[in-house]
Amino acid sequence: MKAIAVRREDPEPVVIEKPRPDPDVGEVLVRTLRVGVDGTDHEVIAGGHGGFPAGEDHLVLGHEAVGVVEDPNGTDFAVGDVVVPTVRRPPNGTNAYFERGEPDMAPEGAYHERGIVGAHGYMSEYFTSPAEYLVRIPDHQTPLGFLVEPISITEKALELAYASRSSFEWDPESALVLGNGALGLLTLAMLDRVYDRVYCLGRRDRPDPTIEIMDELGATYVDSRRTPVDGVSEAFEPMDFVFEATGYAPHAVQSIHALAPNGVVALLGVPGPTEYEFDVGAMHGEMVLHNKAMVGSVNSHVRHFEAATDTLDALPEWLLDDLVTGIYPVDDFRNAFVDDNTVIKTAVEFSAYEER
Repeated sequence: MKAIAVRREDPEPVVIEKPRPDPDVGEVLVRTLRVGVDGTDHEVIAGGHGGFPAGEDHLVLGHEAVGVVEDPNGTDFAVGDVVVPTVRRPPNGTNAYFERGEPDMAPEGAYHERGIVGAHGYMSEYFTSPAEYLVRIPDHQTPLGFLVEPISITEKALELAYASRSSFEWDPESALVLGNGALGLLTLAMLDRVYDRVYCLGRRDRPDPTIEIMDELGATYVDSRRTPVDGVSEAFEPMDFVFEATGYAPHAVQSIHALAPNGVVALLGVPGPTEYEFDVGAMHGEMVLHNKAMVGSVNSHVRHFEAATDTLDALPEWLLDDLVTGIYPVDDFRNAFVDDNTVIKTAVEFSAYEER
């Protein structure tokens, strides 16, 4: 079967041939339909994130997948079920996090992530997965099922943020999303459904497709070249919630100063080593005197995938049409990895879905 992978000696993605996998006991064989491409994939290709499976000279890419069950192999699935796989797997045996059913809370080194670190991903014509790591989705979501995984990431971050405010009455009205990539725009649309006022920070000039999406949502564009994050409160308003999806390390500190009293920031970006001077006392004082909070969030649980399917149905059709800027066949997969301002969200298509 065909797969898209990077090799140790050459990080440029290529199409390779691999044997079709056979499912072990408790595993399901899935025929891959589409696999999304995101910033993590680009980081893996560049060598800044992730790692190869032990003893392998290549890593099959892709962690945002949708597929159809080819062989249920004695599990509760049926042939033709449309499924999306979660990402994390136990490394070299189980550990307490997986035994408790909390793989998304495992720290670095206590998990493998398919297509990212330690385990092959889903950019192949077929893949296998333990049944407990597959989530059924409605058939009508098949074309965009690869968006379930990124939406699930936001579902978890929101769950953690709201949990941090659960000891008092918190009625947030304003939200700021840092980052205008696909995850940022999906999050912006999710927040737009429940917040009175939403903002999105980026570094682009009009005309730009991401700013056009912001405008259509009724969100306010914040150009970070003119208004840094710690200047947002004065230039616009203090924010009840800040969602960071840039991976730019100073934003973690600056976000505290963008928050309203009792506000919370959720950090999702993974920055590299960064030197940054700031007033620790001012940050500490803001946190304490104004009951502010900061939470970090990575990966997601099965329940977040299940919530994401409901969210996907609630998002406007025009948004999804504008967000997904390209679906490419395997023979033309390189176009799915183009990274410029005309691209928002792409996917590689391995096979077409036949309605049951």
